[in-house]
Amino acid sequence: MTPEKAAALLDPRKPQTVRLGIIGLGNMGSSHCRLLESIDSITLSAVCDIDPVRLEKVVSRYGCPGYATANELLRARVCDAILIATPHYDHTTIGIAALKAGYHLLVEKPISVHKADCERLIQAHQLGDKQVFAAMFNQRTNKHYQQIKHLIDSGELGEIRRISWTITDWFRTQRYYDSGGWRATWAGEGGGVLLNQCPHQLDLLHWLFGMPTALTAQGTVAKHHAIEVEDEVTCFLQYANGATGVFTTSTGEAPGINRLEIAAERGLLVYDTADGKITFLQNDTTVTEAIRDNGPFEKPKTTRIEFDILDTGGQHAEVLENFAAAILHGTQVLATGEEGIHSVELANAMIYSALKKQPVTLPINAQRYANFLKRLIRGSTLRKPETNTEITDLTGSF
Repeated sequence: MTPEKAAALLDPRKPQTVRLGIIGLGNMGSSHCRLLESIDSITLSAVCDIDPVRLEKVVSRYGCPGYATANELLRARVCDAILIATPHYDHTTIGIAALKAGYHLLVEKPISVHKADCERLIQAHQLGDKQVFAAMFNQRTNKHYQQIKHLIDSGELGEIRRISWTITDWFRTQRYYDSGGWRATWAGEGGGVLLNQCPHQLDLLHWLFGMPTALTAQGTVAKHHAIEVEDEVTCFLQYANGATGVFTTSTGEAPGINRLEIAAERGLLVYDTADGKITFLQNDTTVTEAIRDNGPFEKPKTTRIEFDILDTGGQHAEVLENFAAAILHGTQVLATGEEGIHSVELANAMIYSALKKQPVTLPINAQRYANFLKRLIRGSTLRKPETNTEITDLTGSF
């Protein structure tokens, strides 16, 4: 504990730190515990996990109370706020319980597995500004995406005509999928690459461009792995202004790429994470004006503008600090919990379109998709290896 945090805890006049309880101590939950060691505005006040060995390791390290169930932690009233980092389906049930009990809430991605559960979770947020409800979309802290959003919102790009985003650097091995019985199953995750790896990009897709009006996806179940959910998807997007897009992702491609192209009235913007540069080929006139006024083969003249940005933002730590600032000082959260529904709806729509082999109009019917997912769960025949062991920490060990 830093001296600043210790002093704040001793000040009886005004709470300067948020007492946080973390529910779920797997990959992300254990990582969040370590991040809190250097965040003065948050105190780790309780943890919860159904695995007693995992729970004891965290309790021994941090000296905070540990609970075997979420209900026990919520009833203990030793926290101001809750962070949920459990397997996906529990985000909804635990989140609803936490909100109804009056806790501030931060939910790991995705906020729920399907749109209907998102709506249930959002409905439980009844205390308005008095209760902070946020989603862990750490890519919104990335200065590259913040710059791209500024260029879009300021009108500097002009109206967007086409989007192409390829995110195939989510490589995963069979050992990864076998590491937990819940992974890559309809009953455990509710989807594959779209529900596990891509919620961040799907959130950014909505954050930057808004929701499409329709989409058609081609996705493959178990193309690269022995799983029952999608591990590769290519989706064609349609927007209200006539713009189109292609979104492609995979966990079975190496080395893979993360490249975003935006073709707009004022030029072409490209962001490739491989070099970290945003390149904007800015037209001297709009495409519409050039089509109307230029010679038969005369393209608009362009100016090359490069944004050489090294800062990828504070990521998870910045989201945690922002969450605390929202509770303590009324700061606007980076991503509200309510916004989390959009990435989930996009994933649901893509999965439905791919498996049913038909276009989907948005917004989707939430209950219809929930029923569709229930049928997938009932029809599951996947059996995981009996020796599978959950990966408890990818970034270090206790």
